[in-house]
This record gives sequence, C-alpha cells and structure tokens, in this order.
Amino acid sequence: MSRWLITGAGGMLGRDLHEVLREGGAHAVTALTRKDLDITDLEAVRAAVAGQDVVVNAAAWTDVDGAEADEAAATRVNGDAVRVLAQACAEQGAVLLQVSTDYVFPGDADRPYPHDAPTAPVNAYGRSKLVGELAVAELLPERGYVVRTAWLYGAHGRNFVSTMLGLAEQRETLDVVDDQRGQPTWTRALARQLRDLGEAAVAGTAPAGVYHGTASETATWFDLARAAFELSGLDPERVRPTTSEKFVRPARRPSYSVLAHERWAEAGIAVQPHWRDQLTEALRFMTEGGRPSQ
Repeated sequence: MSRWLITGAGGMLGRDLHEVLREGGAHAVTALTRKDLDITDLEAVRAAVAGQDVVVNAAAWTDVDGAEADEAAATRVNGDAVRVLAQACAEQGAVLLQVSTDYVFPGDADRPYPHDAPTAPVNAYGRSKLVGELAVAELLPERGYVVRTAWLYGAHGRNFVSTMLGLAEQRETLDVVDDQRGQPTWTRALARQLRDLGEAAVAGTAPAGVYHGTASETATWFDLARAAFELSGLDPERVRPTTSEKFVRPARRPSYSVLAHERWAEAGIAVQPHWRDQLTEALRFMTEGGRPSQ
C-alpha cells in the first residue's frame, strides 16, 4: 500500500483527490488543510513528508486578481513554499506532484502548447506558479512532476459552472465571454489522472517532468456556460456571447489556454475525456448525488 500526502486538502481539487484515493482502498492517505500544515515552514513540512511515498501539492494562492496587488505574497505560497516541499521530498526520497497552471504561457498561440513550450506568464499569478515549477525541476529532476491544469470546476468550491447555474436563478439572460478558449476540466477527472500518475511514478513507469492535465477538446467560456445550461435542463439561448473588453479585470487573462497532452502516452496513462463528457458526469454527480464512473 502506497502512502500519500495531500497538501491543500480542504480545497476543491484536494477534496476530490482525497475521495478518489480512498475509493480504491490501495492507498494510505494523509490529507492536510492549510490549518493543518504551513507549507512555508520547512521543519513542519519535513515532519509531514516523512514516511510518504507520494506528495501532491494542491495548496495554492488561487486569487488571480489578488496576486496583481500582492505578488510577493502569492509567490511565497505558489513558489517559495513549493521549494520547501521539493526540498523535503528530495531529502526523504518522496515523489512530488506539483499542480500548476496554463497561466505560465502567454496565451497567444494558435495551437496547443506542448509541455516544453517556452513559458512567458502575462500576470503575477502565472509568474508565481512558474517559480514553483522551476523549484521542482531544480530539486527533483528524477522524482518531480509538474501537472499544469486549467479552467477547473468541481463540487467543493466556487467555480465558473456553479456560478453560472446560480446566476440562472437570478437573471433571465447572461452575457459570457466568447473570445477566450481553453479546456474546461472537472477536478475529479484531474484527481483520477493525478492518482494514476503518482502510481506510475512509484512504479518507475512515468518519466519525471511536466504533464498537462486538462480535458480533451476545447471550448470558450460561452460554450461552457451554454452546455451547463443545456445539461441542467435550462434554455441555452439565455446565454449570450460577449467579449473580454466587457469584463475588465486587474489581471490579464490569456486568450488561448489550450494545452497538449502528448506526454501521457509516455507514462502509459490515458488522457482525460472530452470536456463535455466530463461536464455531463460532473453535473450528474454534483446535482443528483450520483456516483461517478471510475
């Protein structure tokens, strides 16, 4: 039985990962929230990592706009703390799975970004996450895994899908951006992929380095909102397209956040399902209490 540590276990992804790991019964899981573990504290992290086979860092500063106002604070969590985790894993021989973001790229491409594409973050959040990526590459060249993801939604936190469905109860129509393209990804689908990657890493069948953990195929926010309405039995025509210029935010958002998935074949792990298939399963699971397929 492999031993897993989840940091950030109280968050949307962390909670789904904890549930996914417990389902199979093949893992001993320690799930620590922000209150349980300060990941900037090296001695505390060393104690938490001791005896673990796999550490998954799902802890993060996720306030993208807030990072613009306090980049140093965001970097302490998304960059410096990752170095602390990587150091502890290096000392104790553990595998580290670091969850990162599409925001390390400039978002101006016209084809999916491969795992080794040049990075060039367009905002403070992306820069802070890149600091963490570089720490993993430096300290854990053989046992460090960076899994970039994007456009996450799930049952255990605020997210775009739940926000849209909540607004559907308050407004007759919704204007949603149609000029940003990405891969809407259910946190539970990502959790399953992280589980498979951790198992392959322990078995020695997954090369270390960067992977892209997002759904197959692409959509705009407008596409996603319409699909959420349709699959929830609402009229998708209530969702109307608009442009990013209508929603000015402190942090610049990439217009193209599509990531390539070629590295999963090297690890013998399947890519995630189509984003619409994920959304169908997620909505059934979140709104009807159904059990997701494995």
